[in-house]
Amino acid sequence: MPNQLLEQPTSLNHTRQTLLQGVLEGISDGILVLSEQGELIYSNYCAYRLCQQIEPNESKTFKIPDQIWQCCQALMDSRTLYPDRPVVIESEIGVSRAHSFRVRAKWLTLEDPKRPYLAVLLEDRCQSLRNRVFAEVQKYNLTPRQAEVLLLYRSGYSYREIAAELYITINTVRQHLKDINMRKQRTLDLEFG
Repeated sequence: MPNQLLEQPTSLNHTRQTLLQGVLEGISDGILVLSEQGELIYSNYCAYRLCQQIEPNESKTFKIPDQIWQCCQALMDSRTLYPDRPVVIESEIGVSRAHSFRVRAKWLTLEDPKRPYLAVLLEDRCQSLRNRVFAEVQKYNLTPRQAEVLLLYRSGYSYREIAAELYITINTVRQHLKDINMRKQRTLDLEFG
């Protein structure tokens, strides 16, 4: 897995490269930088891990999953349709009912405007959802059980499915969601009251 963006001769460019690499490594979403031929220029660890989840690969070599490369090809094809407009291609990759990934591909020009790269951002939708629910749990001071109910509800589970998953009744699910909404309303009333 490559860890450097591009070789740059001057120390100023090396400093910029080091700073850029540090920023990219710190981002919780996956980032891939690819050439138009599909050559991997850069990948942060998160992208490597997400690509392995999308398309498991037993070999030691890093492979761009086909679904991601299809987004990149769509971006390259868009150049002829919209030569003067910035285009972002988005796609959703579902691995299971509860696990999906958002892919965004766009052009990235680094040192040579005539040689652009493909920047691919990968978002683990499940992890993003957990992070949002965790923030709500903290903000509204929800109980652990309310947090479980809210996470499943936000993941698209029906009341019946939540009840089955947590071994509770449908009425208990309804009551938890009602209590969550009341806590939210109380917090909003205090903030904007």
